Amino acid sequence: MPDDAETGRRAHPQERLEQAARAAWLYYIGGRTQDEIAAALNISRQAAQRLVSLALAEKLIKFRVDHPIAACMALGEALTQRFGLRGCEVVPQDGPAGALAGVAVAGARLLERWFSQKAPIVLGVSTGRTLRAVAAELSPLAVPQHKVFSLCGIIARDGRAIAAEPVMQLAERTGAQCFPMPLPVVVATLEERRLLQSQQAYHTLTTLYAESRFLMVGIGEVGWQAPIHATGCITDGELTELMQAGAAGEIAGFAFDAAGRMLTGGINERVTGLSVTSAHAGITVGVAAGPAKVAALQAALEGRLINAVITDEPTAASLLAGGRNDLTSGENS
Repeated sequence: MPDDAETGRRAHPQERLEQAARAAWLYYIGGRTQDEIAAALNISRQAAQRLVSLALAEKLIKFRVDHPIAACMALGEALTQRFGLRGCEVVPQDGPAGALAGVAVAGARLLERWFSQKAPIVLGVSTGRTLRAVAAELSPLAVPQHKVFSLCGIIARDGRAIAAEPVMQLAERTGAQCFPMPLPVVVATLEERRLLQSQQAYHTLTTLYAESRFLMVGIGEVGWQAPIHATGCITDGELTELMQAGAAGEIAGFAFDAAGRMLTGGINERVTGLSVTSAHAGITVGVAAGPAKVAALQAALEGRLINAVITDEPTAASLLAGGRNDLTSGENS
């Protein structure tokens, strides 16, 4: 039983806990300094410090962070546990559902941490409006030792550039060595795909993919006027085939079903890019937010196509509320 250094008597454990609770209340709720606590309880400053430490050790104190980020952190932890993620950031909703501002800033902050490394690294990105927004938020850097490459083609089948292509913008803002993929996302025939992938530039990209430690990808939904359709990468007929085959989403042009399994046949045989799978040894971050993205993001998580995620609070809540049987429901599309 500990001695009460202030009175010279031995304090009863319950009495000491009550004293510790008083000291903790004064410190955490009352905002008192340790000197003020000592004066209020008529003890020494050292004794006041020990009492506060005792309150923490005995779990007499429970903290509640009164800020929207607290709910986001709880959602992020729940997503991490459910899907075995290596990283997860949930940002507060800012504006209308699906607003990109907070997600873009979080994505840029993560990229900056990777680009800040002194040793040369290889980073890969796909395309999409969300990744373009991330690139726009990136602070200017000077890191010519790093390499950034594109996981997928950056033009439509008719030769039009994809406006949401981020790899060039990332290179401009960082000074990193840039390796785009100047190919159509999807080509018309298998022979055309084989011809394009036989070029040395494509072999360089496959080597970079094997060396990469970090990938950041957009998660595309599959539906009428979804990005892969609206940009002219696939035709109306190809979109219809994907929907009939049960496509829930796409990453870098490759379509997958509600369980996160890559579809066989169809456009997947004619995508020119690099397929992102669970076999990739590095970090693969999916960046997506908004009601239209829920089903595709859920499927990508279920199939372990990504092992980290950046999203917003409503999307995270939808992911946790939904189950495998709800992935293709109208509420999640």
